Amino acid sequence: MTTTPAGDDLHTLFTRADLGGDQRLDLMEFTLVLEDLGLSWTRAETQDRFEKADSNLDGFISFEEFRAVMEARG
Repeated sequence: MTTTPAGDDLHTLFTRADLGGDQRLDLMEFTLVLEDLGLSWTRAETQDRFEKADSNLDGFISFEEFRAVMEARG
């Protein structure tokens, strides 16, 4: 998948990546979702985007944070 998912598709993608079922993504889960999207970011780029997306600095990405980073890359 190389298109930018939106709406329900984005939520489905987030939920599928949320392996812990805690409604947040850690760096590993975030990396897996990027791979599902067919994105070829380097490890450093992935880490950088994860840190930028984590707006409340809790070490995880909520759905709202995830949606913001996916819309920004659009």
